[in-house]
Amino acid sequence: MPISIARATLADLELLLPIMRLMQEADPWTEPFHEPTVRATLAELLQNPSYGVIYLVREENAPIAYLVICFDYSLEYRGKGAWIDELFVEPAHRGKGIGTQLLDLAEAASREHQAKFLHLEVTHGNPAIELYRRRGFLDHHRYLMSKDLDQ
Repeated sequence: MPISIARATLADLELLLPIMRLMQEADPWTEPFHEPTVRATLAELLQNPSYGVIYLVREENAPIAYLVICFDYSLEYRGKGAWIDELFVEPAHRGKGIGTQLLDLAEAASREHQAKFLHLEVTHGNPAIELYRRRGFLDHHRYLMSKDLDQ
């Protein structure tokens, strides 16, 4: 069946939440999935394109994958950067080239937003690491460290 890939809008919020929960169950976030918090954060992102963009992949209007790109700024990386914050394809739809299409889209969208670099964070042992390496993403052998500023 044909798929469609389109930039998500606030009207897609209810379609995004269940597939985001699936992604979090497969690859848990640092913070547990708390739907009210995710809903508010997602709405904020969808209403502020300077923060980033979300693409939703559908098959017969049912969400089967999504991509979240967020923007930052870095002296080391010569200015505006883009992050693949989330890329998820439902297990039943893996191996069909959807992840590759989303990586192509991430690169194109990042260039469109004048990003100099495209970064991603991936959990150790994730089988997609090899795809990312084949697509030109490099290991930095650095630690990603975070601090919750609300605590």
